[in-house]
Amino acid sequence: MKQNAFYAQSGGVTSVINASACGVIETARKRRDRIGKVLAGRNGIIGALTEDLIDTSAEPASAIAALRHTPGGAFGSARYKLRKIEDSTAEYERLIEVFRAHDIGYFFYNGGGDSMDTAHKVSSIGRRLGYPVTCMGIPKTVDNDLPATDNCPGFGSVAKYIAVSTMEAALDVESMARTSTKVFILEVMGRHAGWIAAAGGLAGSGPSQAPHLILFPEIPFDRSAFLARVSDCVARNEYCVIVASEGARLADGTFLADSGTRDAFGHAQLGGVASVIANLVRSELGYKYHYAIADYLQRSARHISAAVDVEQAYAVGRKAVEFALEGENAIMPTIVREADEPYRWTIGKVALGRVANREKKLPRHYISADGFSITGRCRRYLAPLVQGEDYPPYKDGLPCYATLRNEPVARRLDTAFVID
Repeated sequence: MKQNAFYAQSGGVTSVINASACGVIETARKRRDRIGKVLAGRNGIIGALTEDLIDTSAEPASAIAALRHTPGGAFGSARYKLRKIEDSTAEYERLIEVFRAHDIGYFFYNGGGDSMDTAHKVSSIGRRLGYPVTCMGIPKTVDNDLPATDNCPGFGSVAKYIAVSTMEAALDVESMARTSTKVFILEVMGRHAGWIAAAGGLAGSGPSQAPHLILFPEIPFDRSAFLARVSDCVARNEYCVIVASEGARLADGTFLADSGTRDAFGHAQLGGVASVIANLVRSELGYKYHYAIADYLQRSARHISAAVDVEQAYAVGRKAVEFALEGENAIMPTIVREADEPYRWTIGKVALGRVANREKKLPRHYISADGFSITGRCRRYLAPLVQGEDYPPYKDGLPCYATLRNEPVARRLDTAFVID
């Protein structure tokens, strides 16, 4: 029986999340015998709760194809975590109510660990309420911290951006080090896992090449060891480049940059570790410094996305639809690495229960013994993920990104749902 599909984007977006959306929609359109329309949630799962749905069938094929090279979240995303079923079933019951009203039989949720948890729970409660829904998680996170998949779509492009930025900034600082800046700090994302910080290590291949220090969340920050390393580096090279993860923390687990606030998922609101490190360098060593916070730039830089990342993002979206039509349920497509050189990969699958609310941290053997750089094994893992260029089309010197109509679907329910 043909039913509609619901697609939503969740959490922080990436430069390739829309490529996954493209994979879902284009594949579904080829299977109109099984799938009617693909309805997207405006602002992620909130769109489903508030019955604010977008009819993607109103978009021409050219606009959907352009999603593949467009950053951001084309339908809007949200940091909204559903309550635990044991605490309240109201949100899940509302989702099923909306799905039933719009004849939605497929749920494709594009996000990280929290999103996989949501998809898993919707699959369970749908059966309980007599309206089974085929639920598929689609991996997405720049943090690369989802377990059971070799890497996550979104990460490869951030890794490429950080490696290139580190390399280019280092050349700038090196040029002026004799009379100007001695220390440069690049702050990158990564709350609990140091994958993005590790990617900065691709910029150099020897101890004299930047980055000279990397600060990982997995390695407790040692003030004395850090200052000694910076001092020695400046003495040897005249300058020092540092890549610092926003999740850098002390031995007791306290984040160096914990602002004391929390986001919608209950995570500590971070940002500012570069300034903490910079002030330490200035006060203890007296060096002139500069720092940069990559922030949203690292995850939105579609102009420098890795070709392999774009391909993988599209592939997991496509495969999620194919798995659903094959009768699979409550799973997430995974990326399976078959070889490093030449790089080969394929698509596998994992039960949502195995990835929901779980994090994959940077292995200790990927970090050097002194805790300040990456190992050869880590480099072999990272190198294939930044390969290739997939430039968007340009006009008048600027990239041409998709602009969707995002036409709303008429509401069918009389009741409204209030988001706390």
